[in-house]
Amino acid sequence: MPLAALLWSGPAAAEELPLPAGPIEPAAEALAPGDFLWADRVSPEGPVTILVSLPVQRAYVYRNGVLIGISTVSTGREGHETPTGVFTILQKRREHYSNLYDNAPMPFMQRLTWDGIALHAGTLPGHPASHGCIRLPEEFARKLFAVTDLGITVVVTASPDIPRVAARTPEAAGSDDALPAGGKVAGEVRWRPWLQKEGPISILVSAADRQIRVIRNGVEIGRAPVGIGRPVTHTEIYQLFWSDAAWDEFIWASVPLEEGEHSEEVSPSERAKLMLPKEFRAQLAEELTGGAVVVVTPDSLDSASFDKTLAIVEPGS
Repeated sequence: MPLAALLWSGPAAAEELPLPAGPIEPAAEALAPGDFLWADRVSPEGPVTILVSLPVQRAYVYRNGVLIGISTVSTGREGHETPTGVFTILQKRREHYSNLYDNAPMPFMQRLTWDGIALHAGTLPGHPASHGCIRLPEEFARKLFAVTDLGITVVVTASPDIPRVAARTPEAAGSDDALPAGGKVAGEVRWRPWLQKEGPISILVSAADRQIRVIRNGVEIGRAPVGIGRPVTHTEIYQLFWSDAAWDEFIWASVPLEEGEHSEEVSPSERAKLMLPKEFRAQLAEELTGGAVVVVTPDSLDSASFDKTLAIVEPGS
């Protein structure tokens, strides 16, 4: 199918549009302002993660670790730059008006911060033009609004690169693609998934505390000591793209956050440098699905709050 046929071009083309079978980058680059690709049927259920790349002015939507949408965006102009970081959706309103900028309409608003940063439908001139929000094509904003929940992860990055992993089957991958190793790690272990039974999972790992905390829809449901066999000097983000508990296979890729960073699939040797208590590892494995996000920070989590009204973490915080 010609690329032009995949592009959103107005009300007459309002349908779920297929993503290209080949490389993503050419199709994403070819989108004109206001255009988008949408194919949510390729992954009909599971947690949603959104990646916004400021340099290329694109948003990428993953469900259960599978790319289901790409859209042009317009982010904050000079003096009102959209902040990079890892955020959660705090509030959703189909009809919303700005209380900062002349009651400007913000259809399909999905709030990322309480000081005015949000995803919403708006004008897309082909360059950063907002007061800090992430403007989306109206029909894309409508579709995105329908598939997201409060608490899902939104990553805003200064890198043009996007996460990708090589396709494989469990038979081909074997047991090398497992969760971090289970072993003897001393410290307090909590596992209380009943505190929040539904919603997206985010995992925080602190090198300073040597601790992992599991957050579901803004509520901490577990924590445990963790062994880290390498230095952690800056915030790192990883997304789970594929999982099969029966084969003990979990495929992760790094999510670039800063300019100059690139996405890479996490190798078995790198995963082996993170060690969890065996029972906690098994319990966590039962809860993980594609789209789960891990944030590794050099900082302590002791002063952090995991209420869903706050961002998970911000660079330099």
